[in-house]
Formats: sequence, C-alpha cells, structure tokens
Amino acid sequence: MAADFTTPRQLPLDLAHQAGASRDDLVVGPSNAAAVALIDRWPDWPSSVVVLAGPAGAGKSHLASIWREVSGAAAFSPGPIGEKALDAASGPVLIDDIDSQPVDENGLFHLVNAVKSAGSHLLLTARRFPLAWGVRLPDLTSRLKAASTVEIDEPDDMLLAAVMMKLFADRQVEVEPHVVQYIVKRIERSLSTAIEVVARLDRAALEQKTRISRALAAEVVSSLDEGQGRLEQ
Repeated sequence: MAADFTTPRQLPLDLAHQAGASRDDLVVGPSNAAAVALIDRWPDWPSSVVVLAGPAGAGKSHLASIWREVSGAAAFSPGPIGEKALDAASGPVLIDDIDSQPVDENGLFHLVNAVKSAGSHLLLTARRFPLAWGVRLPDLTSRLKAASTVEIDEPDDMLLAAVMMKLFADRQVEVEPHVVQYIVKRIERSLSTAIEVVARLDRAALEQKTRISRALAAEVVSSLDEGQGRLEQ
C-alpha cells in the first residue's frame, strides 16, 4: 500500500517584533498634533501638572514613554501613591492611565504639592478629563482645575494609514497603499488595533507564503472582528 505523505504546513518563527516607541517612530497628524507639541516643548510647560486625556488606543502611552525618556521621569502605576512616589517628586513624575483605578486622592494631592514645590513636572495620562475622575477632595479638585489638559483624539484615517505603512516598513514588508486603505476603513480607530492587524497580516503572509493582498487583509480583519465579538458575548 502506498504511503500517505502529507506535507506539513510551515509556520513562521514567532519572533517578537515590538512597535517602536521612540520620538522618531511617532507619526504626527491632526488628532495628536497638540499633544506632540506639548511633549516636544518640555520643560517649557504652562503648568507643573499636565493631563493628557483621550480614548484607548489613541497613543497616550507612546507619548508618555517619549516624555519619560527625555525627562528621566520616575514612572508609577495608577492606584495607591506611596512614600516612594513622594520621594521621587524631586524630579519629573509620570502616572500613565491614572483613571483606570480609583484615584488615591490624598496621595495625588500630596504628590502634586511635592512636584510644585520642587519646581518639577507631573504628567498624568487618562481616558477622561479630571472632572470625570470622581474626585471629592476639594483641595485636589482645585489643583486639577489648575492643571493643563491636552486632548488627544482617535486617530483619523490618514494617521492610521501612515502608522500602518510605517509598521509594515519596519518589518520590511511591502504592501500596496490601496490594501492599507481597505484595512483602515474596516478596523477600530485605534493605534493598538493597527499594530495587532499588521502583526497578524505579517504572520498570515509568512504562513501562506504569499504577499499581503486585499483578500488576505479581508480574511485577517474578519477573524479579528469574530474574535472581538466572542469577547463581547
């Protein structure tokens, strides 16, 4: 009886490919121009406390990372603000995504005061503006009202397309602009989603030993939508 030889499907090596987080990797568009300008002008900031507010996936963490690299800021997780944070307030301080947890009002109040006394800066990133954080401490509310707030919007189609083209170029993958435009029109307006789609397309193209076409893009975007649908159920 003849042997049944089945050619195994070749899978690419799962090599980690991190999206660049430096200033040179940043793509600037109308949605983030004001926020980028603020980061670039440090330390010439209008106030000691700055709040960068915008939706998830808009690029707040990327900007915060750039500022931390330039300023040498101490970074602390959202939540309780301990003595270490107050000790670090002699220099710049970053708290990314501060409204992802209940705000430590007393801790943040003392941190703001410490930063101001040191003549330094505090950068807070959040999805919502400070008035929506549910702060009840009057003194902290007053401090937050005096902070400079810069809004970063959802990326528009032009920015998403530019980001995806750069991500493909970083991977040394050639993709036709019309394919990128097709993807942009069908995915969530989120830089994190764009990064995920590029990674999935790169992997799928390697698995299938094909170029990234509109048909492959449709397949990947559809699978992404199905996965998100299951998570929402």
